[in-house]
Amino acid sequence: MKSKGFVLAVVFAVGIAAMLFLARTGEHPQKHAAKGLDAPAFELKDTEGRTWRISDLKGKTVLLHFWASW
Repeated sequence: MKSKGFVLAVVFAVGIAAMLFLARTGEHPQKHAAKGLDAPAFELKDTEGRTWRISDLKGKTVLLHFWASW
């Protein structure tokens, strides 16, 4: 009974150590908007078939609203 508790404690400790190691070494790219950075290049078509490119709107305020029906 004592050895089961010891094995469980060792497995738990190794798991925690692995999670901490992976959290520290993994580099995460910047995921939030930052003032002064250009938006990624993309284009969208509207309901009338016109193509809008983000590069054509440089210097203007752009509001993107992504909506899904689910």
